[in-house]
Amino acid sequence: MVDTPLEGNDMAGSDNKAAARKVLEEIFPANDEAALREVISDEFVNHEAPPGTPPGLGGITMFMHLLNEAFSQQRWEIHDVVAEGDTVVVRCTHSGVHTGQFFDLPASGRRFSYNQMHMLRMRDSKAAKHWAVRDDASLMRQLTA
Repeated sequence: MVDTPLEGNDMAGSDNKAAARKVLEEIFPANDEAALREVISDEFVNHEAPPGTPPGLGGITMFMHLLNEAFSQQRWEIHDVVAEGDTVVVRCTHSGVHTGQFFDLPASGRRFSYNQMHMLRMRDSKAAKHWAVRDDASLMRQLTA
């Protein structure tokens, strides 16, 4: 299925890139719901959400809280940000320490670092759609080794 460009995008490429960076570099590590609402659409569609995740802004907020409860010293090191039209792609490394429950995995105290790529479609100054490729197998090996 081909995904057509979204209408109503009023952000320039550099603004889209700044918004995508802000989510990973500032908002997620701070567990900041108010700031997340400023850059994520209420109708947000996360195409990579696990089954049972609430739709819209609630789902991404839930996942942000889950990560903050499971991991301390979280950091997303941004390697590349590319924008074209209403699409932004971010290549990054997520790292931290496993200090809380992560799904069914109890805290291990282990450090982790694994690669991710995120693609966002922007509409009206906010992320409206999300796709990701994460090296979750590497993350799980590090947490359970």
